[in-house]
Amino acid sequence: MTKFTIAVVVAGLFMLPVPPRAAQQRAATPTRIVSLVPATTEMLFAMGAGGRVVGVGNYDRFPPEVSRLPRVGGLVDPDTERILALRPDLVVLYGTQVELRQRLDRVGVPNYPYELGSLAQVMLTIRSLGTRVALREQAEALASSIEQELAKVRRSIASRPRPKTLLVFSRDHGSLRNMSASGGFGFLSDLLDIAGAENALGDITAPSVQVSTEMILTRRPEVIVELHYLDGSSPGSEDLAPWNVLASVPAVRNRRIHVLVGDEFVVPGPRVALAAQRLAEALHR
Repeated sequence: MTKFTIAVVVAGLFMLPVPPRAAQQRAATPTRIVSLVPATTEMLFAMGAGGRVVGVGNYDRFPPEVSRLPRVGGLVDPDTERILALRPDLVVLYGTQVELRQRLDRVGVPNYPYELGSLAQVMLTIRSLGTRVALREQAEALASSIEQELAKVRRSIASRPRPKTLLVFSRDHGSLRNMSASGGFGFLSDLLDIAGAENALGDITAPSVQVSTEMILTRRPEVIVELHYLDGSSPGSEDLAPWNVLASVPAVRNRRIHVLVGDEFVVPGPRVALAAQRLAEALHR
């Protein structure tokens, strides 16, 4: 995954007031939806609104049906003309896409701003978005099912030790430079907690932390988990070799460095329970 895409995931997003004209149109049930956010695209399909999605963002990969849909840009490069050409009656976008929202408001196209935050925010978004597209019951069932699966994962590791864990989602290939890891805020940190880990950076209230080797030596994680995305293949052993320079770190000394591959770790949507389960399996091998 590119550093840009990861930045999208860990960035805090916000919501802005909706002008009266757009607000007046909110009562109508949308039948042509454009979603620029991979997480909300997955939510729409999972709750049964996939047939109404007519356009998606450049980074949407799941479910497979999205491969047949037009691409309309992403966080920093939304294609307004292409979006409008699809004649949407609802556009789901990032809360920080202020200019795009203003353009849509001027032409009377309703929009739903997406806000990223904690794991609880994922459930709130599913329920809110479901209400917006007139699938409230389906969205409630989806959110409740995910919550039950997460609770099941938590119960499965309740009696096991909680290893101090560093969750890494970005670093330079072949080195430990430019490393980013999960801090103590955000859905990834919440997933670590559910999976039965103590976040090695849990005292830093941020979704993303730039990590130095000195910090790792000080924090001494017992487990290191690296997340890899998009290409679907695990990195070779040579890409894990840079960790050997930190031989005194318990995770390195005891060879407890795990690589998990999958977009479910970067898309805070319906697959978060799967992400929690895979984390738990890696942590408690």
